[in-house]
Amino acid sequence: MSEQIIVFSQIVFIDLILAGDNAIIIGMVASKFPPDQRKKVIFWGIGGAVILRIILTLLTAYLLQIKGLRLIGGILLLYIVYKLYVDVIKESSQSEKNLNLDNSSLLKAIWTVLLADFTMSLDNVLGVAGAAGHHYHLLIFGLVLSIILMAVAASLISQWIKKYKWIAWVGLIAILMVAIDLIYSDLKTFI
Repeated sequence: MSEQIIVFSQIVFIDLILAGDNAIIIGMVASKFPPDQRKKVIFWGIGGAVILRIILTLLTAYLLQIKGLRLIGGILLLYIVYKLYVDVIKESSQSEKNLNLDNSSLLKAIWTVLLADFTMSLDNVLGVAGAAGHHYHLLIFGLVLSIILMAVAASLISQWIKKYKWIAWVGLIAILMVAIDLIYSDLKTFI
């Protein structure tokens, strides 16, 4: 029983750390939309996260063997950092353009969230799966917990970014650090 308590604690800790970066992206993207559209971005972003995490969990053993996957994910995150800078930070410093967004912008925002979530969910799934080992019930618990944490944090972050623009910069730096870590951790396996 004590082994399960240790595994449970590790999963909660991993989720608290790694679900935050997904929530930052969803919150940053959602923050540029009015409240009704913001809820759609958060809903579809989290819905996509659920599907992605289930698929990634099923493929975890295979994914652990692929060299270069973290490198590709890190490069995708660098692109997302650029897109978030242009779409959220740069645009928010201009006039209130974000009130006249069309459906294609909403779809682009959801796509950005899904792409980012794919690259960042990989870390979460691998971390939780590694900690859970053969305790499959704890693995499922870890995935559910990460989705709940992400949903709560994304809504809060989105609201905070509307009020405090400096939070967007902190979020960008956090995502940039994840991207650099992904790239570095994969490049050192090639060297």
